[in-house]
Amino acid sequence: MTDIPEKGTIPVAGVVPLTTVDYPGRLALVVFTQGCPWRCGYCHNTDLWPIGQTTSWRWQHVCDLLDERRGFLQAVVFSGGEPTLHKNLATAMQDVRKKNLLVGLHTAGIFPDRLVRLLPWLNWVGLDIKAPFDKRYVQITGDNNSALGVQASLRILQISKIPFQLRTTVGAGALSEPDFAELCQQLRRLGAPEPLRQNVRPPQSKITL
Repeated sequence: MTDIPEKGTIPVAGVVPLTTVDYPGRLALVVFTQGCPWRCGYCHNTDLWPIGQTTSWRWQHVCDLLDERRGFLQAVVFSGGEPTLHKNLATAMQDVRKKNLLVGLHTAGIFPDRLVRLLPWLNWVGLDIKAPFDKRYVQITGDNNSALGVQASLRILQISKIPFQLRTTVGAGALSEPDFAELCQQLRRLGAPEPLRQNVRPPQSKITL
């Protein structure tokens, strides 16, 4: 997967102006980016898959909103889609840090090499673990190399000592209950925390486009 051409910024699909659940223990704003190379059948943000959509948001608009809420917000979380798809994500994270805000990232761990380059700007990561690391990962993502990439991303986070949380979606079209139990055992053997269990959700409806 190559980088998507951009003009010095990230393609913002929408924003959740205030959340208490997307960065543990912090009042946060969530920035959703366009684009994802995977096509998981249970995804609740399928409208974010394409890149190049016209929205009312630009990165500068997000920065202006952060300035307006200075002293109230504590963190900004980059989500998607898959935010690490975009080469200018590190620059956006630096913009946030300059505003004395914490930086969080929601990622599926698709690009471990890019995750490494983002570590200096990250305060917390939510890593989506979709299945046990075998053919079941391919069945969900459609990517033959997906399990290896996510395992590498998990190891990177374990070594980095950056606080992180694992999350797994369970339910119709996603991981089954027995498979989730097997995944938890596998993660324990890897010295990783048990993932937060998430139910399959309907399409996202709280994004401000």
